[in-house]
Amino acid sequence: MKKLASIALKGIAWLITLGGVVWAFGALHFDFPFGRVVVPWAYLIAVVAVLVWVRPMLKKLAAVGSLFAVVLGWWLTLQPRNDRQWLPNNAEVAWAEVAGDSVTLHHVRNFDYKAGNTEPSPRWETHTVNLTQLTGVDLFINQWGDPLMAHPIVSFQFADAPPVCFSIETRKEVGEGYSAIGGIYRQFELIYIVADERDVIRVRTQLTNGETTRLYRTAFGPFAARERFMEYIHSLNSLKEHPRWYNAITTNCTTSIRAQHPSQERAHWDWRILINGSLDEFLAERGAILTDGLPLAELKAKALINSVALAADLDPDFSKLIREGRPGFGAKPVP
Repeated sequence: MKKLASIALKGIAWLITLGGVVWAFGALHFDFPFGRVVVPWAYLIAVVAVLVWVRPMLKKLAAVGSLFAVVLGWWLTLQPRNDRQWLPNNAEVAWAEVAGDSVTLHHVRNFDYKAGNTEPSPRWETHTVNLTQLTGVDLFINQWGDPLMAHPIVSFQFADAPPVCFSIETRKEVGEGYSAIGGIYRQFELIYIVADERDVIRVRTQLTNGETTRLYRTAFGPFAARERFMEYIHSLNSLKEHPRWYNAITTNCTTSIRAQHPSQERAHWDWRILINGSLDEFLAERGAILTDGLPLAELKAKALINSVALAADLDPDFSKLIREGRPGFGAKPVP
C-alpha cells in the first residue's frame, strides 16, 4: 500500500508540474511584452534541461517549480490599464452619476453602423434616466455558431426613456482580435459597454454573419430591476477607477453578472453559467425568464429576432418592433 501511495503521490506531483509548465508557456506566449515566440520556447528548453540533468526527483520537481514561480511572479505584476490604444467601439469607459432616483450615464455608445462599412461613425452620448420609471429587464442571448457558448446582453426598460443596454466584453486594442485561450491569461481588460439598444443588437443581427440573437423577457419587476440596475452602475464606476482583467473562466460576460450580485443572494453555481450556450435553458428552469408555458425548443424559435431586427433597421420603433409577438412580452412582471 505504501508503494502504491508513493506512486500515486508522484503521479499527482508530476501532473501538477506539467500543468504549471503548460500554463507558464501560455502566459509567456500571450502576455510577455516582447519575444513572444522566443521567450516561451526558451522557458520550455530550460524546463527540459532541468528534467534531463537534475537529480534526484525532488530536486527536479523543485527546480521546475522554481521556474514556474518566476513566471507566475512576473505575471502577477501585470496591471490592467485604461490608457491603451483601443478599438473605436470600446474607446470610452462608461460611468454614472447618481442623484437620488436620477442616474446620468456618460459615454453611452450609439454608433452609426452601415453594412459593408468596417469603420462606423462613432457617437458617444450622455443619457439620464429616472429609476422610478424602470419597469423591467429584458435579456438578449447572442450566439455565433458555437452551440456551447453565448453572449448575454441585459436591457433595462423605462416607461419614459429608451432602453439602456449593458454588454460585458473584452476591451480590445487596435489590431487585436479575440482569442479564447488568450482570454485565460491577461490579454484583455474587462469593459462594460453601455449602449443604445439598436447599436448593440444591429451590430450582431445585421452586420455579422452566422450569428443568432434571441430576446427574452425576464421575471424581474420594477423593484428587482432597480437592484440589478444599480449593481451594474456600481460595477461601471468601479471599473472606471480600478480597471480589471477579463478572464474567460472567472471574469467573463456571464460570471461577471453573477459576481456583481450579493454573494448570499446568488443562484447556486451551475455549469451552464460558464459553458453558457444553454443559458436560456438554465434561466427558464429557474423561472427567471417568462416562457408563456412554451417548451424550450418552441420558446427559442419564437425568441429569435434576426429577421425582424433586419427589417426594423433604422426605424424609430426598433425596440418595439423586435418585441412584438415574443413570448413573455404580454405578461405583467412581478412587482
